Amino acid sequence: MIGHSAIEFIHPDDLDSTREEMRTARRGHHMRNFDTRYVHKDGHAVMLTWMGAWSEPVRRHFFVGRDLTEKQAAEAQFRQAQKMEAVGQLTGGVAHDFNNILTVITGTIGILTEAVAHDPQLAAITRMIDEAAERGAELTRHLLAFARKQPLQPREVDVNALVLETAKLLRPTLGEQIEIAPLLAADAWTALVDPSQLTTAILNLALNARDAMPYGGKLTLESKSVYLDESYASMHTEVTPGSYVMIAVSDSGAGISAANLEKVFDPFFTTKEVGKGTGLGLSMVFGFVKQSGGHIKIYSEEGHGTSVKLYLPRATGLDHVAAEQPSSPTIEGGHEVVLVVEDDALVRKYVVTQVESLGYTTLEAGNAAEALVVIDNTEGIDLLFTDVIMPGSMNGRQLADEALKRRPALKTLFTSGYTENAIVHHGRLDSGVLLLAKPYRKSDLARMIRHALDR
Repeated sequence: MIGHSAIEFIHPDDLDSTREEMRTARRGHHMRNFDTRYVHKDGHAVMLTWMGAWSEPVRRHFFVGRDLTEKQAAEAQFRQAQKMEAVGQLTGGVAHDFNNILTVITGTIGILTEAVAHDPQLAAITRMIDEAAERGAELTRHLLAFARKQPLQPREVDVNALVLETAKLLRPTLGEQIEIAPLLAADAWTALVDPSQLTTAILNLALNARDAMPYGGKLTLESKSVYLDESYASMHTEVTPGSYVMIAVSDSGAGISAANLEKVFDPFFTTKEVGKGTGLGLSMVFGFVKQSGGHIKIYSEEGHGTSVKLYLPRATGLDHVAAEQPSSPTIEGGHEVVLVVEDDALVRKYVVTQVESLGYTTLEAGNAAEALVVIDNTEGIDLLFTDVIMPGSMNGRQLADEALKRRPALKTLFTSGYTENAIVHHGRLDSGVLLLAKPYRKSDLARMIRHALDR
């Protein structure tokens, strides 16, 4: 800087305002603080805050500058995290209520389908309603993923094998004009993650990449073992230092503008034209990674492409949850007694009707307090079928714990539109817990009730 005026280094957009600040300081002959951007020798902008003082003995101004670039970046990250948390809370609540409505719709449409099977025109209408309800269910799954309120079932996963299997699914979808290039580290660690959700996340990222390369290009799928240290964590407040498995999905497409890069994880934000995309793909990936205890980073440059890096926790081999996959080709009922606990009256009425249609005897309650009264005054209850999130001082998990004290042999099946932390902790479904996620169909209800009673 020797031999140059300090003005030469000021960012062009801040030049006029900085000159005015300096003139004001000269006129006032007193200390004055102001912020301005300077251009670093590599071209990026650096924000400095200046404190000016007039020295009467030497008739000169002295300015002391402090670099605020990292501080401002950290504050921006914190504000973004707060915003995403607030939006997630709202999104999760909406999805929860919507799932209650969809549970009734998807269940009753099955009954209507059977009733009008002889009439082709009415049967076609019921199929259309069923397809619309399924689209609504898919929408709520994405919303819950973003809100980090979906029940994950993580286990130890070979990420290289999973990426290669996903690539096979992608080839017919992406088309011949897009080259898929796996660059997988042979020594990549296994990750503790829900494999189904990870596959969905990679598919979402790949489809976004395809849309960014309408005339073809290259999709690169990478894996690598990494250690995020304290220095990195200090720049990304949500990161816990430790070992991670990195999966990167990169494209050679159009890239994302700097103005849009901060918004890409927001739900319903999309740069695609109307009718193409819901704006939930990246937000779903964001929520899934965060709920899995990982970290996500996106890099992009207009005209050169985009790279999304997922940092997933390394599996230790000491702690994984195996997903239970009960299956039955037919709808099987029974004659046991089932206590249905659901605070939504419409959903409760539907569930009771469906459970009774399977041959079971049903009892019902609108909250945990009512359910405990029923348990205390009724003999021979075989299964507690309870919603997780309920109003009052006791949620579904607390109800189940209290019920087991009174009836040690009582079996429990949970249901929920989302689970918060009642039976899901750190993104994992508690070991031994059975959960029927809303919305569900009669066949799902029948299978899970039977499984809960027979296990």
